[in-house]
Amino acid sequence: MEILKRITFITLFVLGAVKVNAQTVAVLQKAFHNSYTDEASKNYAGAINDISAYYTEGSYEINIRLGWLNYLNKNYNASQAYYLKAINLRPNAIEAKFGYVQPLSFLQSWDKVLEQYLDIIKIAPQNTQANYWAGIIYYNHKQHETAIKYFKVVVGLYPFDYDGNHMLAWSYLLSGKKAEAKTFFEKALIIKPGDESSTDGLNRCK
Repeated sequence: MEILKRITFITLFVLGAVKVNAQTVAVLQKAFHNSYTDEASKNYAGAINDISAYYTEGSYEINIRLGWLNYLNKNYNASQAYYLKAINLRPNAIEAKFGYVQPLSFLQSWDKVLEQYLDIIKIAPQNTQANYWAGIIYYNHKQHETAIKYFKVVVGLYPFDYDGNHMLAWSYLLSGKKAEAKTFFEKALIIKPGDESSTDGLNRCK
Protein backbone atom coordinates (compact mmCIF):
# COMPACT_ATOMS: atom_id res chain seq x y z
CA MET A 1 0.00 0.00 0.00
CA GLU A 2 2.85 2.34 0.87
CA ILE A 3 4.38 1.69 -2.55
CA LEU A 4 1.12 2.65 -4.28
CA LYS A 5 1.01 5.90 -2.33
CA ARG A 6 4.56 6.75 -3.40
CA ILE A 7 3.82 5.95 -7.04
CA THR A 8 0.69 8.11 -6.91
CA PHE A 9 2.61 10.99 -5.32
CA ILE A 10 5.43 10.79 -7.89
CA THR A 11 2.92 10.62 -10.76
CA LEU A 12 1.04 13.68 -9.49
CA PHE A 13 4.32 15.55 -8.98
CA VAL A 14 5.52 14.78 -12.51
CA LEU A 15 2.17 15.73 -14.05
CA GLY A 16 2.20 18.98 -12.07
CA ALA A 17 5.74 19.79 -13.25
CA VAL A 18 4.79 19.09 -16.86
CA LYS A 19 1.76 21.36 -16.55
CA VAL A 20 3.84 24.19 -15.05
CA ASN A 21 6.46 23.80 -17.78
CA ALA A 22 3.81 23.90 -20.49
CA GLN A 23 2.38 27.06 -18.98
CA THR A 24 5.85 28.64 -18.83
CA VAL A 25 6.51 27.81 -22.48
CA ALA A 26 3.14 29.25 -23.48
CA VAL A 27 3.89 32.48 -21.59
CA LEU A 28 7.30 32.79 -23.26
CA GLN A 29 5.81 32.15 -26.68
CA LYS A 30 3.31 34.94 -26.09
CA ALA A 31 6.06 37.27 -24.84
CA PHE A 32 8.22 36.59 -27.91
CA HIS A 33 5.19 37.06 -30.18
CA ASN A 34 4.55 40.47 -28.64
CA SER A 35 8.24 41.31 -28.92
CA TYR A 36 8.31 40.50 -32.64
CA THR A 37 5.21 42.63 -33.17
CA ASP A 38 6.79 45.60 -31.39
CA GLU A 39 10.04 45.13 -33.30
CA ALA A 40 8.17 45.21 -36.60
CA SER A 41 6.71 48.56 -35.50
CA LYS A 42 10.23 49.75 -34.57
CA ASN A 43 9.15 49.98 -30.94
CA TYR A 44 12.43 48.49 -29.76
CA ALA A 45 12.05 49.57 -26.13
CA GLY A 46 8.66 47.87 -26.05
CA ALA A 47 10.06 44.75 -27.68
CA ILE A 48 12.75 44.60 -24.99
CA ASN A 49 10.22 45.06 -22.19
CA ASP A 50 8.02 42.29 -23.60
CA ILE A 51 10.59 39.66 -22.71
CA SER A 52 12.72 41.31 -20.01
CA ALA A 53 10.13 40.39 -17.39
CA TYR A 54 10.86 36.72 -18.08
CA TYR A 55 14.64 37.05 -18.14
CA THR A 56 16.69 34.17 -16.81
CA GLU A 57 20.48 34.10 -16.87
CA GLY A 58 20.58 30.61 -18.36
CA SER A 59 18.27 31.23 -21.32
CA TYR A 60 20.19 31.34 -24.59
CA GLU A 61 17.07 32.40 -26.50
CA ILE A 62 16.29 35.37 -24.26
CA ASN A 63 19.92 36.55 -24.14
CA ILE A 64 20.41 36.45 -27.90
CA ARG A 65 17.06 38.16 -28.44
CA LEU A 66 17.92 40.94 -26.00
CA GLY A 67 21.33 41.28 -27.66
CA TRP A 68 19.63 41.91 -31.00
CA LEU A 69 16.96 44.25 -29.66
CA ASN A 70 19.41 46.37 -27.69
CA TYR A 71 21.54 46.62 -30.84
CA LEU A 72 18.51 47.91 -32.76
CA ASN A 73 17.82 50.30 -29.88
CA LYS A 74 21.44 51.56 -30.20
CA ASN A 75 22.34 50.45 -26.68
CA TYR A 76 25.54 48.80 -27.82
CA ASN A 77 27.00 48.16 -24.38
CA ALA A 78 23.90 46.26 -23.27
CA SER A 79 23.76 44.48 -26.62
CA GLN A 80 27.29 43.15 -26.37
CA ALA A 81 26.69 42.04 -22.77
CA TYR A 82 23.68 39.91 -23.74
CA TYR A 83 25.40 38.47 -26.80
CA LEU A 84 28.40 37.51 -24.68
CA LYS A 85 26.11 35.68 -22.25
CA ALA A 86 24.56 33.80 -25.16
CA ILE A 87 28.04 32.87 -26.44
CA ASN A 88 29.03 31.54 -23.03
CA LEU A 89 25.86 29.47 -22.89
CA ARG A 90 26.39 27.97 -26.36
CA PRO A 91 30.11 28.30 -27.15
CA ASN A 92 29.94 26.07 -30.23
CA ALA A 93 27.14 28.06 -31.87
CA ILE A 94 28.12 30.75 -34.36
CA GLU A 95 24.93 32.84 -34.58
CA ALA A 96 25.55 34.65 -31.29
CA LYS A 97 29.15 35.32 -32.32
CA PHE A 98 27.94 36.96 -35.53
CA GLY A 99 25.45 38.95 -33.46
CA TYR A 100 28.16 40.01 -31.00
CA VAL A 101 30.24 41.42 -33.87
CA GLN A 102 27.59 44.06 -34.61
CA PRO A 103 27.71 46.09 -31.36
CA LEU A 104 31.47 45.51 -31.16
CA SER A 105 31.82 47.14 -34.59
CA PHE A 106 29.90 50.23 -33.50
CA LEU A 107 32.08 50.41 -30.38
CA GLN A 108 35.11 50.04 -32.70
CA SER A 109 36.43 47.10 -30.67
CA TRP A 110 38.20 45.69 -33.72
CA ASP A 111 40.43 43.26 -31.84
CA LYS A 112 37.35 41.66 -30.30
CA VAL A 113 35.60 41.64 -33.69
CA LEU A 114 38.54 39.79 -35.22
CA GLU A 115 38.59 37.39 -32.27
CA GLN A 116 34.95 36.47 -32.95
CA TYR A 117 35.57 35.88 -36.65
CA LEU A 118 38.55 33.66 -35.87
CA ASP A 119 36.49 31.73 -33.31
CA ILE A 120 33.78 31.21 -35.94
CA ILE A 121 36.39 29.96 -38.41
CA LYS A 122 37.62 27.44 -35.83
CA ILE A 123 34.08 26.05 -35.61
CA ALA A 124 33.19 26.46 -39.30
CA PRO A 125 36.45 26.77 -41.30
CA GLN A 126 34.68 27.43 -44.59
CA ASN A 127 32.27 30.08 -43.36
CA THR A 128 32.49 32.66 -46.14
CA GLN A 129 31.34 35.67 -44.15
CA ALA A 130 33.82 35.11 -41.31
CA ASN A 131 36.71 34.49 -43.69
CA TYR A 132 35.92 37.56 -45.78
CA TRP A 133 35.70 39.96 -42.85
CA ALA A 134 38.73 38.48 -41.12
CA GLY A 135 40.56 39.12 -44.39
CA ILE A 136 39.29 42.72 -44.46
CA ILE A 137 40.50 43.39 -40.93
CA TYR A 138 43.96 41.97 -41.66
CA TYR A 139 44.03 43.93 -44.93
CA ASN A 140 43.20 47.17 -43.10
CA HIS A 141 45.99 46.38 -40.63
CA LYS A 142 48.30 46.07 -43.66
CA GLN A 143 48.88 42.38 -42.89
CA HIS A 144 48.37 41.46 -46.52
CA GLU A 145 49.97 38.02 -46.46
CA THR A 146 47.58 36.96 -43.70
CA ALA A 147 44.64 38.54 -45.52
CA ILE A 148 45.44 36.40 -48.58
CA LYS A 149 44.87 33.24 -46.54
CA TYR A 150 41.28 34.23 -45.74
CA PHE A 151 40.36 35.69 -49.12
CA LYS A 152 41.60 32.50 -50.79
CA VAL A 153 38.99 30.55 -48.81
CA VAL A 154 36.26 32.89 -50.09
CA VAL A 155 37.39 32.63 -53.70
CA GLY A 156 37.79 28.87 -53.40
CA LEU A 157 34.16 28.53 -52.34
CA TYR A 158 32.79 31.30 -54.59
CA PRO A 159 35.05 31.64 -57.66
CA PHE A 160 32.60 34.05 -59.31
CA ASP A 161 32.35 36.38 -56.30
CA TYR A 162 33.54 39.89 -57.12
CA ASP A 163 34.43 40.99 -53.59
CA GLY A 164 36.57 37.95 -52.88
CA ASN A 165 38.50 38.20 -56.17
CA HIS A 166 38.88 41.97 -55.84
CA MET A 167 40.26 41.84 -52.29
CA LEU A 168 42.48 38.84 -53.00
CA ALA A 169 43.95 40.72 -55.99
CA TRP A 170 44.73 43.82 -53.91
CA SER A 171 46.22 41.70 -51.13
CA TYR A 172 48.51 39.99 -53.63
CA LEU A 173 49.47 43.32 -55.21
CA LEU A 174 50.33 44.95 -51.89
CA SER A 175 52.33 41.85 -50.97
CA GLY A 176 54.44 42.43 -54.08
CA LYS A 177 53.00 39.48 -56.02
CA LYS A 178 51.98 41.22 -59.22
CA ALA A 179 51.53 38.10 -61.36
CA GLU A 180 49.02 36.58 -58.91
CA ALA A 181 47.32 39.95 -58.48
CA LYS A 182 46.92 40.36 -62.25
CA THR A 183 45.08 37.03 -62.51
CA PHE A 184 42.51 37.97 -59.90
CA PHE A 185 42.05 41.56 -61.09
CA GLU A 186 41.27 40.13 -64.52
CA LYS A 187 38.74 37.74 -62.99
CA ALA A 188 37.18 40.58 -61.01
CA LEU A 189 36.79 42.59 -64.21
CA ILE A 190 35.02 39.69 -65.90
CA ILE A 191 32.55 39.62 -63.00
CA LYS A 192 32.25 43.42 -62.86
CA PRO A 193 33.47 44.93 -66.17
CA GLY A 194 34.81 48.46 -66.00
CA ASP A 195 35.19 48.51 -62.22
CA GLU A 196 37.48 51.42 -61.33
CA SER A 197 39.25 49.81 -58.40
CA SER A 198 40.09 46.59 -60.25
CA THR A 199 41.11 48.56 -63.36
CA ASP A 200 43.43 50.67 -61.22
CA GLY A 201 44.88 47.55 -59.60
CA LEU A 202 45.39 45.85 -62.97
CA ASN A 203 47.23 48.89 -64.31
CA ARG A 204 49.56 48.78 -61.32
CA CYS A 205 50.46 45.19 -62.16
CA LYS A 206 52.17 46.27 -65.38
